Amino acid sequence: MDPTDYLTQDQIISLALVAFLLLASGIRRMLDASGLFAAMAVGLVVSLMGHWTWLAIMVVFLVFGSFATRWKFEEKRALSIHEGNEGVRGWKNVLANGAAPSIVAILSWLGDGDWYFLGMACCASVALSDTLASEIGSLDPRTRSIINLEAVPPGTNGGMSPTGTFAALSGSLIIATVTALMIPYSHDGFHHETTLLANDRGLAFVLITFVGWMGCQVDSVLGALLENKGYLGKHSVNFLATLSGAMMAFIARDMVF
Repeated sequence: MDPTDYLTQDQIISLALVAFLLLASGIRRMLDASGLFAAMAVGLVVSLMGHWTWLAIMVVFLVFGSFATRWKFEEKRALSIHEGNEGVRGWKNVLANGAAPSIVAILSWLGDGDWYFLGMACCASVALSDTLASEIGSLDPRTRSIINLEAVPPGTNGGMSPTGTFAALSGSLIIATVTALMIPYSHDGFHHETTLLANDRGLAFVLITFVGWMGCQVDSVLGALLENKGYLGKHSVNFLATLSGAMMAFIARDMVF
C-alpha cells in the first residue's frame, strides 16, 4: 500500500517530523509524559493545519530551548532559579509556547492569506528569545528591573541583564535564520510578486528578529507588572508574550511589506 494514495507528500513529511519530535524528546528527556502528549497535539495541529516547515521551526525552538535549560543547571539550582522537574518540561510548558502557533495554524486552515507563516515564525521567535534570555541571562548579576531599572536579584521576573539581552537577540536571530531558509519550501507566505521574493525574505528576517526580541520585552513587562503580583502565572505570561509575536507580525505586514 502506497501512503501517497491517502496522504500528500507534505502530510507525510509532517507526520514523520512529529514522530521524530516525540522520539527525540523522549530519548533526550526534553519532555515528560504529559509534555510528549501535548507536543504531539501541538505538532499535529501546527504541521497539518499549517505546514511541515512550521513544525520544523518549532523543533528548532525545542532543541535550543532544551540546551539552554540544561546550561549550567546546577548553578541555577543552587540559586533556586532552575526549571523544575530537573529541566524536563511538561504539558504546561508546551502549551505556554505552542498554543499561540497552534492558534495561528488553525486560523490559517480556516482562512486565506499569505501571512500566517510569518505570524507563526514570530511566535517561535518570541518563545526562543524569551527562553534563552531566562535560562542564560538568569546567572548575570547585572540584572535590573525593566520597569524602573533598579537592581534586582538574578532570575527575578521582569529582570533584564546585558547577558540576557544578548541571549534574547540570539534566540530571535536563530529563528529568523531558520525561517528565511524555510520560506521557499512553505506552501504559503511571500508569493505576491516572485520578483520581490528575495527582498521579502530579507525583510522577513529583520522583522522576525525584531519581533522576537520585542516579544521577550513584553514577557518581562508582564512578569514585572502581573506575575510578580500574582495576577498571572509563568505559563500565562509566556502564552501572552508568544501571542504578542503573532499580533505584531500581522500589524507589521501592512506597514513593512
